[in-house]
Amino acid sequence: MTLTFPVCSQEGVLRVATIKLKNPPVNSLSLELLTEFVISWEKLENDKSCRGVILTSNIPKIFSAGLDITEMCGKNAAHYAEFWKAVQELWLKLYTSNMVVIAAINGSSPAGGCLMSLASDYRIMADDPKYTIGLNETLLGIVAPFWLKDTLVNTIGNRASEHALQRGLLFPPADAFKIGLVDQIVPEDKVQSTALSMMSEWLTIPDHARQLTKTMMRKPTVDQLLKQREADIQNFVGFISKDSIQKSLHMYLKFLKERKG
Repeated sequence: MTLTFPVCSQEGVLRVATIKLKNPPVNSLSLELLTEFVISWEKLENDKSCRGVILTSNIPKIFSAGLDITEMCGKNAAHYAEFWKAVQELWLKLYTSNMVVIAAINGSSPAGGCLMSLASDYRIMADDPKYTIGLNETLLGIVAPFWLKDTLVNTIGNRASEHALQRGLLFPPADAFKIGLVDQIVPEDKVQSTALSMMSEWLTIPDHARQLTKTMMRKPTVDQLLKQREADIQNFVGFISKDSIQKSLHMYLKFLKERKG
């Protein structure tokens, strides 16, 4: 299993589930993990007694290192298309969920990890300066998709987003909190308990009113992707298939292997 999936359980008066990412060593978002995540998420959505989900990591010091580079390197166009559609689906499931989604960020959360965090309703991060969060795609020679860019703009504003995206900035917790990238920073051993406490606050709000408000706020961003979904996939396939991009990704993989060695 790449993630643990407890069925909705009673937490005091709450009916909440916890999803713990578990894909060693760094919770890379592989096609397998993305597929399994979506299947698990749909099970939760279909459990009408479940009102909230806490999303966290089962691996110390890392929430998720982001998209699995090996899925974008040395494969064919059909694989790249399947992978990118799964990435889109992950974001859509999280961003449009009727459930309250709280990200309990108990480690570093670059790129795809930040994507998952941004798509949540509330973000709590462990206050350890060694941990960072942000969209660092440009440092790998790739570009964040327009719908992820829009999600960031919706969260921290246009100017801060432009600055962060162009430079591929990764923010330590205090800076992430300062710009509104995360909503709360707490000691690492308090992340889970704080997430449960915040969940109890969110669930005092009538579901129908909260859900309609969430949909209203997020619909323009969601509709943009739904209208351009196939074009977005083809744009990704064309971009990632370029010789220059493949060379850049191969070099990055080589660097990672040498660093591990």
